[in-house]
Amino acid sequence: MKTALALRHLAFEDLGLLAPLLRERGWQVATHDVGVEPLDRIDLAAVDLLVVLGGPIGAEDDARYPFLPAETALVRERLASGRPLLGICLGAQLMARALGARVQPMGAKEIGYAPIALSDAGRASPLAALEGQPVLHWHGDQVAPPAGLPSLASTPMCAYQAFLAGPHAMAWQFHLEVDARTIERWLIGHALELQQAGIEPQAVRDDARRHAAGLQRALTGAMARWMAQWPRAQSRSNVTPE
Repeated sequence: MKTALALRHLAFEDLGLLAPLLRERGWQVATHDVGVEPLDRIDLAAVDLLVVLGGPIGAEDDARYPFLPAETALVRERLASGRPLLGICLGAQLMARALGARVQPMGAKEIGYAPIALSDAGRASPLAALEGQPVLHWHGDQVAPPAGLPSLASTPMCAYQAFLAGPHAMAWQFHLEVDARTIERWLIGHALELQQAGIEPQAVRDDARRHAAGLQRALTGAMARWMAQWPRAQSRSNVTPE
């Protein structure tokens, strides 16, 4: 049985829709709580898919969260292995950091459901399944593009929303995994952030329900296309982490 391991930074920012999608395909799914459980307990060789989830901290905020350098090193090791890796929001930022790119504040928060514009590279990628589908944005930081890796998607606020670091490694700044049935956990857990951004929880709640079916299809399609590329992945990545 193949194993998927999620690195989780916040209890309610979990695998969401990804967990049943993987289990239905015969995967065993496990979670490792970063900052609580030591990272050196992870045997990457025993993990078929590593998913690095989101969280409301800065990817370079080592002084406040001293586990971040070790987590970045773990992501760098996974990138170099050529084995499947998915980074979501903070996870995408940690992938970019592991590749030598900077992660910095945008100066504003991008929160709520809105479409992304796919680039030509995006339309030729697994994210082609997202064409026209609003996705959930929830971030205040952005990454500078890692060298040689084009943006797959953009929004007016954030030009670099997704990238591929070889066929085995995909990063999303946005969220496809959030389950509309559990969005209330996000609205409660991030209540202060929503208030500071002037966003009404009901607007997010309504959009989550409105886009639930479309996001389920988009996630299923994107993951199926991405997984189909894995047999073509090289034993080591063609991108050298710095």
